Amino acid sequence: MPRPRLPRRIFFNPHVTHFKPIGIPLSNIQNTILTKTELEAIRQIDYENKSQTKVAKEMKVSQPTLSRLLTSARKKVADALVNGKAIKIEGGVYKMVTRRGGAGRRMGMGRGMGAGRGRMGGTAEGPNGNCVCSKCGATASHQIGIPCTQQKCPKCGAQMTRG
Repeated sequence: MPRPRLPRRIFFNPHVTHFKPIGIPLSNIQNTILTKTELEAIRQIDYENKSQTKVAKEMKVSQPTLSRLLTSARKKVADALVNGKAIKIEGGVYKMVTRRGGAGRRMGMGRGMGAGRGRMGGTAEGPNGNCVCSKCGATASHQIGIPCTQQKCPKCGAQMTRG
C-alpha cells in the first residue's frame, strides 16, 4: 500500500475552474482534469517566472516532485489544446495558504518574519548596550554572555533589566 500524499501548499484559488473550446457543448466534449497543485506549479513557474527551486520551497515539496507536477500539468494543457478538450481545474492534495504582508513584500515566507520581539522579548540590541535597574534607575554596561536579568544593581542590589 503506498504511503499517503502530503498536502502541497498552494497560494491561489482560481475563480474560473472550467475552460472549453467555443461552439462545442460541454456534454459533447472530453474533460482533462488539471489539479490545483498542477495549476499552482504552472502559475508560479510559467506565469510569475519563478525558479523551480524557489517554488518547490514555497509549496513544501522537493524540486523533482515539482518538476513532475509541472511536466504533468503542461502535458495536460497541451493535450487539451491540441485535441480540443475542456480543462477542468479540481482536486489534488493541497493546503490553501495565504501570504501575509502587502503586495510585493516578502513577509510570511518561513521563520523570522519580523513581527515578533525575539526569544527573550527584547529589542535585539546585540552585545553592546546598558543594563538598567528597575528600582533606582542606575545603569551599568552590559557584560557579554551575562543577561542583564542575572546582574544585580551596583547601588541597591535589585535585579537589572536591559535598557
